[in-house]
Amino acid sequence: MQNSLPPEFDRGVVTTVHQGDCQVSDVKDLTYSTVLGSCISACVRDRIANVGGMNHFLLAEQSGSSRDRYGASARYGAFAMEQLINKVLSRGSGKKANLEIKVFGGGKINSALDDVGAKNIEFVRDFLLAEGYSVASEDLGGNFARRVLFKPASGRAFVKRLDSEAGANVAREEIVLAKRRAVVVPASDDIELF
Repeated sequence: MQNSLPPEFDRGVVTTVHQGDCQVSDVKDLTYSTVLGSCISACVRDRIANVGGMNHFLLAEQSGSSRDRYGASARYGAFAMEQLINKVLSRGSGKKANLEIKVFGGGKINSALDDVGAKNIEFVRDFLLAEGYSVASEDLGGNFARRVLFKPASGRAFVKRLDSEAGANVAREEIVLAKRRAVVVPASDDIELF
């Protein structure tokens, strides 16, 4: 099997970041790895402290709540972003200005998840803008799944676009997860989920 990574991208110890995970480290020979379809993965690094992390989240359909533009399920995405940023800040320099943010995913890989990827892209961009962050780099959208490798200490990232068979497997897994995580919102708007 031929290695498709550039020779200078030594994987070292690989830790998989699954849907719903948030991992942070400063270990130099560590690489985080995840596979994304319509999900989003953010990679955040403190450039001064050389501490970084990766999350992986899937935002299901909107809940329909009139008070929440994204719906209750998007709060899972907001929680995932806040959790990652706060972990990197607490283990790093503590200064938002030192953070470098890269975002990946949001592909349209299955008609059953037709608009999930686009909503995820809109969500992550809006969230970062509202929090005052800029994106250092991104690989978002498209009609393919992708594998993302991220070295938290150096901030290097590598993205490989996956073939349609791998994308179909990712799509099936995401559909199962989306159904399992569906949030039922009561008819009354006086309850706020968080």
